[in-house]
Amino acid sequence: MRWIGGFYRSTIGRKVVMAVSGIILTGFVILHMSGNLLAFKGPAALDEYSHLLQRSAIILWGVRSVLLLAAAFHVHSAWSLRRDARAARPTDYARRDVLSATLGARTMRWGGVLLLGFIVFHLLHLTTGTLHPDFVRGEVYNNLVIGLSVPAVAVFYLAAMLALSLHLSHGVWSLFQTLGVSHPHLERGRRRLAMLLAIVVPAGFAAIPLAVLLGWLR
Repeated sequence: MRWIGGFYRSTIGRKVVMAVSGIILTGFVILHMSGNLLAFKGPAALDEYSHLLQRSAIILWGVRSVLLLAAAFHVHSAWSLRRDARAARPTDYARRDVLSATLGARTMRWGGVLLLGFIVFHLLHLTTGTLHPDFVRGEVYNNLVIGLSVPAVAVFYLAAMLALSLHLSHGVWSLFQTLGVSHPHLERGRRRLAMLLAIVVPAGFAAIPLAVLLGWLR
């Protein structure tokens, strides 16, 4: 087991862990977005889907545990890599000329912080109901509509989806490079996949608070 700790302490080890955990989290947000879109089919469809996911406590908490570990390793590896980079160069450059870095690459840090805060709020808002104005356990559709009927909350969700879009646009592209899938012939495909996910997934999530604000979901 000692080699595992040594691997994670290395720079490349943490980059690999960040890439693998990123794949797990990306897969989850795709499935989560797809499930959420059932809200447009009405209360019965979304509530039935939610009840189906919760039928087996073992599976449910197993999935939650994997996601929690993936998120923890993703955040810690990103933070520790940033810490090591700052320690290696305590004095910043006198001048920074951004030549080819994308907006997604330049906003990865603050976007990640915003997403982390959003995840905590989202869990307290629609999972535990702690921050929900009128939470009723089991009534997923009503909790969703009532919770997102607060304009400030809906705007926060939309801002988080913008951060998610930027995060995916760079993260999905870069994880292939980290894992060694970086042949020049695959470059166009990597960028297209990253852009597709960066558009489709946040748009799917954002459609729900927008529909609530516009009165399409009630």
